[in-house]
Amino acid sequence: MPKKLTMIFLKIHYIAKCKNLILRIMNILIINWQDIKNPFGGGAEVHLHEIFKRIVKMGHNVTLLSCEIDNEPLEEIIDGIRVIRKGKRNIFNFYVKGLYKEISSKEKFDIVIDDINKIPFYTPLFVKEPILAISHHFFGKSIFKEAGLLQGLYVYLAEWLMNFIYKKSKFVVVSNSTLDEFLDKGFDKKNFSIVYNAVDDSLLPMQVSDKFPDPVITYFGRLKKYKSVDHLLKAFAMVKKEIPNAKLWLMGRGDFQPYLENLANELGIIDSTKFFGFVSEEDKIKYLSLSHIAVNTSIKEGWGITNIEANACGTLVISSNSPGLRDSVNIGQSGLIYEYGNIEDLSSKIIDLLKNRSEFENLSHGAVDWAKLFTWNKSAEEMLKVINKLIKK
Repeated sequence: MPKKLTMIFLKIHYIAKCKNLILRIMNILIINWQDIKNPFGGGAEVHLHEIFKRIVKMGHNVTLLSCEIDNEPLEEIIDGIRVIRKGKRNIFNFYVKGLYKEISSKEKFDIVIDDINKIPFYTPLFVKEPILAISHHFFGKSIFKEAGLLQGLYVYLAEWLMNFIYKKSKFVVVSNSTLDEFLDKGFDKKNFSIVYNAVDDSLLPMQVSDKFPDPVITYFGRLKKYKSVDHLLKAFAMVKKEIPNAKLWLMGRGDFQPYLENLANELGIIDSTKFFGFVSEEDKIKYLSLSHIAVNTSIKEGWGITNIEANACGTLVISSNSPGLRDSVNIGQSGLIYEYGNIEDLSSKIIDLLKNRSEFENLSHGAVDWAKLFTWNKSAEEMLKVINKLIKK
């Protein structure tokens, strides 16, 4: 073969090889306590599912190991993600090592995604493939507000061990607040990337709609003790004295609901308070769009995905100045923040916004502009960049 033709052939071969490296199909294994169908799931499961179902659409294979769910199959395909369930929810972490060894002996994976969303799995101790850990936030001492002393101590110590086992691992976190938590513990910033929680802009209105005739304050999320929804009920009782026709809507379910129902009765606001329980995606969008203000009272989150969802429905938010939540509010554009636990601060901000029509309108429209910055397509692309970089390294 002439030298010139040989050089051309080698160049074509080199380009094809490089293109194949860039476009090659990856086999991704994820480990998380719960999948998107789990009734105990929350923002962490939404973040995982929305991003990786898009990565599947980009041509990659994704397998998720998670705990069993009553009346659900042990294996199924959800939006292209193969979900394998084994072990009861409270003890799933004890199944992980054996489940990983079983599946990795049959299939070759390019990377393992360790979604640290409760008790860590400590994958660096037994996983042989590159590991990318995802973390939403540490519970820290806030776990004692939700769990009893014994369970709280178990979670607290399990998180403490991360300081040693995951010290050199690569991480994706969902907010600057979570990144700051890791840096405070001595982790190296160069090992971290931020991939934000987001919304599906194709399903949400992305505009301000007509509101309910009476002023409506809404909470959307799980009814858990650490979410501090009781603060909202106490603040709403103060709002009612100034704005008698105000309504309080609570969307979501959880073991804290009986306490909240009793509290609403004690505060004399039960007739103006509605507990919706579980709501469909369609109803969630409908009620958030009708609401005047969405409130988030949690002591700690990895991010505030419900804040962005409310914004995407044209509803401003008032959120506690807590780690994670503060990152999801653009103060003065999408809403306001208040001092966590300060009931008077929360109630006065609600009252002021309901009475100040001009500021209310500005924040409602600004909320939509803020929400447009956070889409799942963008987050999926960012996650894939991090994965590719880690595999190549």
